[in-house]
Amino acid sequence: MTLDLTVEDSRWEAVNLAALAERAVAEALRHLGLDPDICELAVLACDDGRIATLNADFRDKPQPTNVLSWPAEDLAAATPGARPALPEPDFTGEIALGDIAIAYDTCAREARDQGKSLSDHSTHLIVHGLLHLLGYDHIRDPDATLMEGLEVEILGILGLDDPYREQDGP
Repeated sequence: MTLDLTVEDSRWEAVNLAALAERAVAEALRHLGLDPDICELAVLACDDGRIATLNADFRDKPQPTNVLSWPAEDLAAATPGARPALPEPDFTGEIALGDIAIAYDTCAREARDQGKSLSDHSTHLIVHGLLHLLGYDHIRDPDATLMEGLEVEILGILGLDDPYREQDGP
């Protein structure tokens, strides 16, 4: 697998985002029936300021968010709740998946607010972003159910808890 990681915010180094992302992406791709060895993607590890600019430029939403994705191709299924088609290798035998950006400030705040480790929450968001690259979405309810179910399965393979399970109150 070719994972091009650009770290713009050095705070990401504390969670070893390179190793975390490689493991999460490889397991997710295998789970979905893709060979990680022929896939490539880029991950930008940035801060809230940078992701707010990207969110404004690409989604007309001038505020920070946790993760953004830019798929190399549109793989979305036309039917709500249907699985997207798997991407095919290009003439070189590689599959270009696209780009993901993840924001430290928002991820750290969400992890703290949800009582999760930053590593676990970041792993979830990398998997979430990768699923977006592969045509999954959560706009329509049936699509959200499918995507969230896959996230739970993949995170389980990685030894992480269901991020959608209701937490017990204090």
